[in-house]
Amino acid sequence: MHFTRARDLAGVGLVAAVAGYLVVRLTYGQWPPLPTLAGIPLLVLAVVEAALGVSLRNRIRNPEQGRPVQPLTAARAVALAKASSLLGAIMLGFWLGVLGYLLPRRVDLIAAAEDLPSAIVGALCAAALIAAALWLEHCCRTPHDQDDQRPSAQGGHIG
Repeated sequence: MHFTRARDLAGVGLVAAVAGYLVVRLTYGQWPPLPTLAGIPLLVLAVVEAALGVSLRNRIRNPEQGRPVQPLTAARAVALAKASSLLGAIMLGFWLGVLGYLLPRRVDLIAAAEDLPSAIVGALCAAALIAAALWLEHCCRTPHDQDDQRPSAQGGHIG
């Protein structure tokens, strides 16, 4: 399994931003007002993942001071982090698409001005989720992680 790359998240976010903008452009008149705290569940997940990252990091780096981390636990945490970073990228892209629609119309449409804080909160919470997920994934690395080395530098050969 490879660590999440920023370019992969950026690509997903860009597609979500375009899709979000198009959906809002076509259907905004039919929407109810956006709840200001709509992005808060993403922030709650970000806080939980950041705390989990700190806990796992301490347990991985200092196994003699407490319970060592079981490999399956670390793998599940990495899977959670990967899924959350992807969700965060999708939601950040969507909220940026919404912002792209609302910002130029905030002067002309009262609803756009009123929905702007919701989009800003949503985008910030999605960005926090991406950061926390990448942190959790980073915390699951072992101190001597071999993933950054080329295959030929890992020693041993067939022959």
